[in-house]
Amino acid sequence: MKSLSYKRYLDLWGWFFIVFALIGIVLFLFYPIIYSLYLSTFTTKGIIQEFVGLGNYVRLLKDNLFVLALKNILIILIIQVPIMLSLALILAVILNDRRIKFKGFFRTAIFLPAVTSLVAYTVLFKMMFTTDGLINQILMSLNLIKEPVRWLLDPFWAKVTLIFALTWRWTGYNMIFYLSGLQNIPSEIYEAAEIDGASRTTQFFKITIPLLKPIIIFTSIMSTIGTLQLFDEPINLAAGVVTGSSIGPGNSLLTPSVYIYNICFKYVPNFGYASAISYVIVLIVAILSIIQFRVAGERQ
Repeated sequence: MKSLSYKRYLDLWGWFFIVFALIGIVLFLFYPIIYSLYLSTFTTKGIIQEFVGLGNYVRLLKDNLFVLALKNILIILIIQVPIMLSLALILAVILNDRRIKFKGFFRTAIFLPAVTSLVAYTVLFKMMFTTDGLINQILMSLNLIKEPVRWLLDPFWAKVTLIFALTWRWTGYNMIFYLSGLQNIPSEIYEAAEIDGASRTTQFFKITIPLLKPIIIFTSIMSTIGTLQLFDEPINLAAGVVTGSSIGPGNSLLTPSVYIYNICFKYVPNFGYASAISYVIVLIVAILSIIQFRVAGERQ
């Protein structure tokens, strides 16, 4: 009986410590999710709410700014994510080679951008890619260009600058995942492949990539989610570059997250419409994740 009562005593203390975390999860995770879904069926102007049902979702189809934001982010996603993940995988393979010296230094140097401040590094890139910035000066000194490139003043080059910034920051982050996966692959597999006459290229495509498939899927999905939520980089790169409410030249750096922020805090606040946009992005993320699983042959 004493042991049973002592067990109940421990259980009560266990629930005492857990209950605060559960309350926090309900208040700050589940409640906002449910309430934002409810709010997406209303149009709001200040404290005035009007029920519109699916009206906000219908409005999205006619919203040119939302379509432009979606187009911008999909272009960045299609170009930047494959380049970044390919570079991360190649660097991981190179730095996993036992013959490379100072591997620890190079791994740390490549990973360091991932732990820098978002605002600090975008401001640095903004300074480097101005018309009279460091990048143009280097390119002109090497006679690669005759006149400065308008990196942040042209819609095309503004996207290129953003892709450069994202690739610089997140390549090392994904490289660490691939390195951890490579170090779990038994070296005997590669030794057997060498004995059979398989080249390094063959080993890469026939051994490395198949064995790293779960990690590649994980990094692809996480990179897709992160790109669709892109906010800090475009809004900081575009700050002060153009006048008015445009995010970058011709709204070339406008993303759905920036548009949601503008609707909530910059334009006349309409939290219901912003909630509808958020759920559309969630749906797009879910669809792209399912596609990536199917393409990779992983069925949950």
